[in-house]
Amino acid sequence: MTTPYYDAIQLIERLHRYFLDVLKVELDRRGVQDINNVQSMILYNIGDDDLTVGELTIRGYYLGSNVSYNVKKMVENGYLIQERSVHDKRSIRVRLSDKGTALRDAIAQMLKRHEEKLGGTELTTQRLSDLNHTLHLIERFWAAQTGFTGALAAEDFD
Repeated sequence: MTTPYYDAIQLIERLHRYFLDVLKVELDRRGVQDINNVQSMILYNIGDDDLTVGELTIRGYYLGSNVSYNVKKMVENGYLIQERSVHDKRSIRVRLSDKGTALRDAIAQMLKRHEEKLGGTELTTQRLSDLNHTLHLIERFWAAQTGFTGALAAEDFD
């Protein structure tokens, strides 16, 4: 037996996988074979920042062990520049290389194309805003269930 709550959980997971497939098609279309779709999303999310691997993990985008491996591969393939922190020699910081910036810009162009294609469909800006609001509520609810700080308490959702 399914419920709207469970269906939403399944849909969130499925949509994430579909988007990664869309991103893989874009990489293939561009002939990019030295980075995978998950790594390219990490790259996109780094953007113009200069971050530690720990900061990527804390932001909640990725699991720690996967981030370390993926960052290592992106450094090896020239998408990221890795440097020791000036202030803390134990800490390693990463930022996009020129190659990484070019791929990040290509992904941004893809996202812009997708947004333009949404024009005239039922996926209006208002509907997407409402969806984002609902997804943020679910995120806060789940955070409250795990006891993460800054989240609303479960009773705030009753």
